[in-house]
Amino acid sequence: MEDFEDDPRALGARGHRRSVSRGSYQLQAQMNRAVYEDRPPGSVVPTSAAEASRAMAGDTSLSENYAFAGMYHVFDQHVDEAVPRVRFANDDRHRLACCSLDGSISLCQLVPAPPTVLRVLRGHTRGVSDFAWSLSNDILVSTSLDATMRIWASDDGRCIREIPDPDGAELLCCTFQPVNNNLTVVGNAKHNVHVMNISTGKKVKGGSSKLTGRVLALSFDAPGRLLWAGDDRGSVFSFLFDMATGKLTKAKRLVVHEGSPVTSISARSWVSREARDPSLLINTCLNKLLLYRVVDNEGTLQLKRSFPIEQSSHPVRSIFCPLMSFRQGACVVTGSEDMCVHFFDVERAAKAAVNKLQGHSAPVLDVSFNCDESLLASSDASGMVIVWRREQK
Repeated sequence: MEDFEDDPRALGARGHRRSVSRGSYQLQAQMNRAVYEDRPPGSVVPTSAAEASRAMAGDTSLSENYAFAGMYHVFDQHVDEAVPRVRFANDDRHRLACCSLDGSISLCQLVPAPPTVLRVLRGHTRGVSDFAWSLSNDILVSTSLDATMRIWASDDGRCIREIPDPDGAELLCCTFQPVNNNLTVVGNAKHNVHVMNISTGKKVKGGSSKLTGRVLALSFDAPGRLLWAGDDRGSVFSFLFDMATGKLTKAKRLVVHEGSPVTSISARSWVSREARDPSLLINTCLNKLLLYRVVDNEGTLQLKRSFPIEQSSHPVRSIFCPLMSFRQGACVVTGSEDMCVHFFDVERAAKAAVNKLQGHSAPVLDVSFNCDESLLASSDASGMVIVWRREQK
């Protein structure tokens, strides 16, 4: 168990909206070429000897890799209601979706110019809390405060199926089982995690478990055998997932900080020989972004390091950069209540901040890279979605 002695939470006003100024933004790239420290065995990024891996993404510094040329496009169709989730389609450069507390989901296309909203999915009667693309991007699953999940066809936007929560509770998060996309895991406001069969619309037998609080975040490891769930009481639970039956077995519990909601969990399996340790990135309302090492097959977590951000009350999310396994250094990106998008190098011993994007006028809630990292999308509590264009080297 990792427990923080300090409690830096500062209670802020929820739902505070600021006026949007589209014409003014700053792009502050911190181009400090810090010298990397010698990395110990088990380091989470390729070593300096990994020439082939570095060559795949270019032998440049992280600051150069994550310098941005500015805004590519601004989507404002959901202004005045928060957009808690924005996601590029899997292995796709130009398809983007976002969900809103206005009860709808937007499917967007970024090329050909100008970027457009292809369709808006409507049907939920209350705010949409989360959604996920299937592996083949042909369907989306969404969860809502109206206590239902919906299955959507992405090609024409029709609702294939509406599935009520087994407990009749607000649904707060969802994720596909990465190997079997017929199964989706949802978390609800009555502290329960459920594995749902989206073909039958029924809960999987043995696929439910109770947490200590409202379930706010879910993430599988890449093979789909481990599931982590975070709640609003500050705990992260790991579950063993039976691939044959969909049954969940509770394995470990980590109290990150009692009473501090865990708002985001992102898992990453490290594929290179030089970087074998799987890792977990966690947002919680402690004004810190936390990086954990996964130390065993039951999902036990060991704190590696933390990074300073502003998060005391909003459901902020973060991601691993998709190409980081092939670069010198490893980068993560997070939203923040200071209305900025922050980039951190998880291996830099000092001055871990790589870049900061300024342009939002409300707390940044979510971030998403496309598959080749040429575009980054970020969403905020006022309903604005900004697509940023990375500088091409």
